[in-house]
Amino acid sequence: MKLHGFAISNYYNMVKMVLLEKGMAFEEVLTTPSQESSYLTKSPMGKVPCLETEQGYLTETAVIMEYLEDLGEGPSLFPDDAFQRARVREIIHYLEIYIELPARELYGDAFFSRPADEELKARVRKKLERGLQALEQITPDSAYFSAEQLSYADVFYYFTMTVFARMAKISLNWDAYNEVPKLRERIERLAQRESVQKIHADQKAGA
Repeated sequence: MKLHGFAISNYYNMVKMVLLEKGMAFEEVLTTPSQESSYLTKSPMGKVPCLETEQGYLTETAVIMEYLEDLGEGPSLFPDDAFQRARVREIIHYLEIYIELPARELYGDAFFSRPADEELKARVRKKLERGLQALEQITPDSAYFSAEQLSYADVFYYFTMTVFARMAKISLNWDAYNEVPKLRERIERLAQRESVQKIHADQKAGA
């Protein structure tokens, strides 16, 4: 398999972490989002990541993860219990819709020198506070989101919340690591995993 994308993409790194955690063989292909016709034949919306398989190309992070899980290689990142599997998917949905999506409204301000007005900042912070409150309500009090077992929810959490925390500090003067319950603890635990350390080492090396 070939994973198309680039090292600073949080969604690319989610898929990369899953591949590493499962011990699956893959090749990385440096690719940036593109509307070029040659890339649109692989990723119809021109986004990354894109997974190249013997049968064709797959896009959208959650879909790729489900595919990797269905291959049955390496440890499962879903719990055995049906309700707990649903909970993992629920947490992922909350992270995508109620944290990542509103946070993205301020990425231009935080990372790309496109200032946002105070009204937008206030509106985004309100959305994020509500999303964080809801996320905490459905989050179990355990080492990982699925008891002691790493799950896809943890993968999404790490790469969503680290970007959120950077944006919050820059754009909102919001020290999320100290103000959002358990954020620092969860991020520090996940950062100790070999897969995450490998991803960060590759980022520093420009891989």
